Amino acid sequence: MPHLFVNNLTVIDCSILDTKRGLIGASWIVDVELIGELDKQSMVFDFAHVKKRIKQIIDEQVDHKLVVPKLFPGLEFQLDEKTSNLRFQTEVGNRIEHVSPQQALCFIESKEITHDVMIDYLINCIQPELPDNVERLNISFRQEDDYAFYYCYSHGLKKHDGNCQRIAHGHRSRIEIWENDKRSRTWEQHWADTFTDIYIGTKQDITKQTKDRVRFAYDSPQGHFEIELDNNTVHIIPYDSTVECIAQYLAEQLKQQHPESYFKVKAFEGVNKGAIAAI
Repeated sequence: MPHLFVNNLTVIDCSILDTKRGLIGASWIVDVELIGELDKQSMVFDFAHVKKRIKQIIDEQVDHKLVVPKLFPGLEFQLDEKTSNLRFQTEVGNRIEHVSPQQALCFIESKEITHDVMIDYLINCIQPELPDNVERLNISFRQEDDYAFYYCYSHGLKKHDGNCQRIAHGHRSRIEIWENDKRSRTWEQHWADTFTDIYIGTKQDITKQTKDRVRFAYDSPQGHFEIELDNNTVHIIPYDSTVECIAQYLAEQLKQQHPESYFKVKAFEGVNKGAIAAI
């Protein structure tokens, strides 16, 4: 039976409530394969429709959302017509509270979020939209090649006029740092370790902070957003958490520690995009 494939169909950037790690950012490159009989155009499915419709469904369902395992015992949530309130406690005791419009969340009927769970969820969303001649849809996720240091972070951009304003969406991002024009694996590993499973929060968005917890809140075009986390899972910066500002912040931190050196930071936001700062 004929097979049709499209690699690099889209990139999913989202955050996940992980039962062990807590709030984590993720970036997955999505490949798809369709199996079925040829239609009257002698095609399984027109590439233009694959790239448009399937990508659209994936983006609408999970991209720039917080993906939640609805059946996890450590989850409590309340939904009304516009707002969602949830509390999540990991297996190791970390607590996360989140308030947002419902459109910022993706609930999946599972006790945990894995690649297979996400893929099955998307296939069930997409299959009814495919023509009758397409008998099977395969989806696969992959990450960028692991030839560099990475960190997983979540954040929200209150000034953004699109879905980045959602207070808990995230990325798996690589980091590249040069000191005096020489690539520094030491600094790359340091910041990758520092930002492992981190929430990068903007100082101006803090509404409550204790010795153990910190809460961020803001209003943006999509509605009201709040998130509260344990302090040890948060890194606060004095800027908005855009990738441009993150790159500048890292360069400034490095310069403060070694003022005699010249630093260049290449910070990625997910896959194959980001910002450069030099100081």
